[in-house]
Amino acid sequence: MRKIFTFVIALFIVMQAAAQGWPKQYKGVMLQGFAWDSYSESNWANLEKQADEIADYFDLIWVPNSAYAGSMTMNMGYHPVYWFKQDCAFGTENELRSMIKTYKDKGVGFIADIVINHRNGVQSWVDFPAETYKGVTYQLGLSDVCKNDECSKNGYKPTGATDTGEGWDGARDLDHTSANVQNNVNAYLDFLKNDIGYVGFRYDFVKGYNPKYNGIYNKKAEVEYSVGEYWDGNVAYVKNWINGTKQDGVIQSAAFDFPLKYYINDAIGKGQWTRLNGSSLASDDNYSRYSVTFVDNHDTYRDGNRCPANIEAANAYIMSMPGTPCVFFDHWNKYKTAIKKMIFVRKAVGMTNTNAIVEKGQKDAGYYLKVKGDNGTLLLLLGQVSSLSTAGFKLATEGTMYKMYVDDNVNIDGIDDIKSDEKPFTMPECCKPEEGKMYAFFEVPENWGSGDIYCWCWNNTKNFTGGSWPGVKCTKVGTSDNGKAIWKWVGPTSTEGKPTGIIFSKNGAPQTADFEYHEGGYFDSYGLCGTFSETGINSIEADLTTKEIRVYSTAGIEIRRCKKGATIEEAINGLPSGMYIIGKKKIVIE
Repeated sequence: MRKIFTFVIALFIVMQAAAQGWPKQYKGVMLQGFAWDSYSESNWANLEKQADEIADYFDLIWVPNSAYAGSMTMNMGYHPVYWFKQDCAFGTENELRSMIKTYKDKGVGFIADIVINHRNGVQSWVDFPAETYKGVTYQLGLSDVCKNDECSKNGYKPTGATDTGEGWDGARDLDHTSANVQNNVNAYLDFLKNDIGYVGFRYDFVKGYNPKYNGIYNKKAEVEYSVGEYWDGNVAYVKNWINGTKQDGVIQSAAFDFPLKYYINDAIGKGQWTRLNGSSLASDDNYSRYSVTFVDNHDTYRDGNRCPANIEAANAYIMSMPGTPCVFFDHWNKYKTAIKKMIFVRKAVGMTNTNAIVEKGQKDAGYYLKVKGDNGTLLLLLGQVSSLSTAGFKLATEGTMYKMYVDDNVNIDGIDDIKSDEKPFTMPECCKPEEGKMYAFFEVPENWGSGDIYCWCWNNTKNFTGGSWPGVKCTKVGTSDNGKAIWKWVGPTSTEGKPTGIIFSKNGAPQTADFEYHEGGYFDSYGLCGTFSETGINSIEADLTTKEIRVYSTAGIEIRRCKKGATIEEAINGLPSGMYIIGKKKIVIE
């Protein structure tokens, strides 16, 4: 799975990318190497330990802002104080440099999270620090803060120009028309690229200033990869931002494909399949090069914009589309084996960010997509598509709500070597069912520390946890095998209604995303791990006398249905290694 480039090809790509914001015909896949508050899971030392595995599948890793933002604990870094001091809640500068070098030796580059729309002072709102780089001292002052910044109403007198974009109330909005601001930013980007070793930039909150400044900075830095966070579902606005980065008529940055993300939410998450026919960067031949596609990120996963269901299928979709796919950290950890196979298929077909979509559309109760790669054609079926011919194709990988096919002549022999190292879920012994009541369990992540856990549970008409955030306090019932605390929520009787959503928090913050409620569900910070089945393993035997054969996990979760008459081999074909139950028999896949 490693990338092999000749020096000539690599040099050509670097020269091309440096001038135009993102490489054309790029075959790489990016990992967002963090989630919100993932300080333990994705600190620099932990990411470095995972280099052998991650480097086999990803070409780029986007990490959070590594500049010092006032503290080195519980701080995501989006209000930076220093730029040239690279110590943050995810690790020290030495750990950062070590991680970047380890991955660089394996052919993987890092994308820095760049926050230059705004900045905080050391002690007050505007006491920006003096920092020295290459013998030159850099410092911002009140003349570099937009005159309409909110500090002007709080005792300060900024004298910069009017903000060229949207305001940000959490820190001082910088005046990018200022030559001093531009000099500071240029030096900062040079430091990140040529000293720290980043290969590209992810620009935060680019709605906050005119896009031409991103173009100016990127042209000066000659950066290989650049992507802007223009958070908007209107594709015309995102295209306008991309075009606004032009310098000498040449686009200087890609953008995250937020329009496509919202189509994915509606289509794959809610079954509104025609939404995938909407206009996005990835679906436009003129902009697919500048599309960085994604299912979720650290913000959407926690603010109500997350993909509501069928996460594996959603990742299969971005892996089958033009553009450069960016896999969210939590999805990678939750669906690792499936995503590994998707990446394998994408690279086997020779997919690039500029390959053309051959055919697409709603079909039956689902959607299909056919894209021509450099080595063959990839066919993706989403949902329930039964009337589309797959003649000339072979099934490469499949899962809930998706099947990925490739041309018969595409070599996918190595896909069977991708084995699952995920252990089947087993409900901890300390977790006991509650007859006739709503209940759920939560395994507390390490980075939450100690403290009481609260539950917030609801449906469209009623709240089952008092109606006042953060809800009701849970009860600690034990500890998991990996040493994490387990808390239990017990609600009212099941006759009072059926919940649809559930959130766990440490007395309000931090909190999980909105999870789909499951009776007796065992959740961690990524979502549902397993449940006490309402039907239970004891009732599985009856399924063999009906029209379908059902495959269950050891926790009683239905995994798959097969038509009557199917063999055990057919029923378990393609499942990850582990233990399953068919009837009352345990089946082990090694």
